[in-house]
Amino acid sequence: MDLVFERPDFNYVLRGADGARAQVNDRTLVRSFIVTRDRLVEDWPARDVGGLDAIAIQPLLDLAPEVVLLGTGETQGFPPPAVMAAFLQRGIGIEPMTNAACARTFNVLAGEGRVVAAAFLLPG
Repeated sequence: MDLVFERPDFNYVLRGADGARAQVNDRTLVRSFIVTRDRLVEDWPARDVGGLDAIAIQPLLDLAPEVVLLGTGETQGFPPPAVMAAFLQRGIGIEPMTNAACARTFNVLAGEGRVVAAAFLLPG
């Protein structure tokens, strides 16, 4: 069997994530961050899903993605209704999920050429 490593046509690949860290390309991140196909925003000040507000989500809104994948840590959690509404009012889908699921889903959507942003909440 011949195995060939195919490089993606986007700059940032999620190699894995859990409730404490995420592997982006060859880097391990331990602080909350936002990633798109071609941009990495480190040290996003958000830390927990219940504490998200208009100020915390503004960097995501500024990216104008089609969909936001929200990694909420080791377990799935949902942001306050006002946060969900802020995305939906702009026609941006938002999908809260565990960090592990968020990493997998980001890679699939980015590989399809979708305009996707993934935000990971990490305690560091």
